[in-house]
Amino acid sequence: MKVIGRAHDSFWYLSELFQVPLPLLVDSNCQIAENESLLAKEIDIPGYITAEYTVQDEESIDSIASKLNIDVEILKLLNKDDNLLQLKKNTKILIPKRITDPIVNGRQNYSYETMMEHIRLLEEIYPFMKRNTIGISVQGKEIPELIIGYGRKKVHMNGSFHANEWITTAILMALLNDYLLSITNKTKLRGIHTEELYYSTTLSIVPMVNPDGVNLVLKGPPQDQKYRQFVLALNNGNDDFSGWKANINGVDLNKQFPALWEIEKPRKPKQPAPRDFPGYEPLTEPEAIAMAKLTKERNFDRVIAFHTQCKEIYWGFDDKQPPYAEVIVSEMAKQSGYLPVKTLDSYAGYKDWFIYEWKKPGFTVELGEGVNPLPISQFTDIYNDSLGLFLACLYM
Repeated sequence: MKVIGRAHDSFWYLSELFQVPLPLLVDSNCQIAENESLLAKEIDIPGYITAEYTVQDEESIDSIASKLNIDVEILKLLNKDDNLLQLKKNTKILIPKRITDPIVNGRQNYSYETMMEHIRLLEEIYPFMKRNTIGISVQGKEIPELIIGYGRKKVHMNGSFHANEWITTAILMALLNDYLLSITNKTKLRGIHTEELYYSTTLSIVPMVNPDGVNLVLKGPPQDQKYRQFVLALNNGNDDFSGWKANINGVDLNKQFPALWEIEKPRKPKQPAPRDFPGYEPLTEPEAIAMAKLTKERNFDRVIAFHTQCKEIYWGFDDKQPPYAEVIVSEMAKQSGYLPVKTLDSYAGYKDWFIYEWKKPGFTVELGEGVNPLPISQFTDIYNDSLGLFLACLYM
């Protein structure tokens, strides 16, 4: 929600008036210095949207404020003075609406377009969340990164490396929404003061690494004839792409990283396929390149890649994980009920590469149980398992 500042306004005053944490207000308005005058400045107030109110007979600004339990100063900020001084029946004025419920609905086929619309809404309501484009997919889709907080500990999470594991994006977006809601309204999640996590942690989320693949699974082959014919040929002419894990080029993005890639290559398909083909070389695909570039630039302290299925957490690779990774995974397991698994006969994955190169904690979380793509009917159970795990990744 936007208001126009007045001569006597300050960030502290607006923080008290709207009951939002001062750091969130400051972070939502990075273009304005803290000690700069707010006069005539457009100011974003996180956690609110505007609504219209129709004035009733003989109502005044004070009676409306009292009726709606809104500070009269807020109404003055949202409306021009002359409108408030001459209130007439059926006049419409702006009033604030505090957001107290999530706007992300993850219980649906969660396409790229659905994600981008939810990101737009979250940016509008929570302008302290920053958005960065880390790269472009094969078919030209933006791959967004969402950044929350400014703490020293840098945590990264991602979803939908694999196309038919798109439910991971829906879960991540729902977790993100509840985290933003809790921070702004100063509520707890699972007994945790999330406002403190905002100050101590910088959270980076890439909710959908493989947007072309996700849309292929959910919406069928693209209209572009080049890619349409290509993916249908790889899929043996079948227009059911529910078994597809790769990107639109038929490359498995989670087998694209230079972490003993040479061991993985000989035992996987030798050419593009719906799943498991690691590419002709590491880091050939734009989506994998974007993730590698992001990781190198940000120097994350830990990374968590969300996949499906089997309710396990993979946390080791080539004995290069640090000892405290076991402490973290133990808490993640405690909060989710998932089984920690140290080693696996698999190489060239994103978390493998992170551990291999940086010797820091990396985790692959396998959400849910069943056959991919997991049915959306599992969403609530998976979310409940994931919430404590999500928070543990931030506070441990």
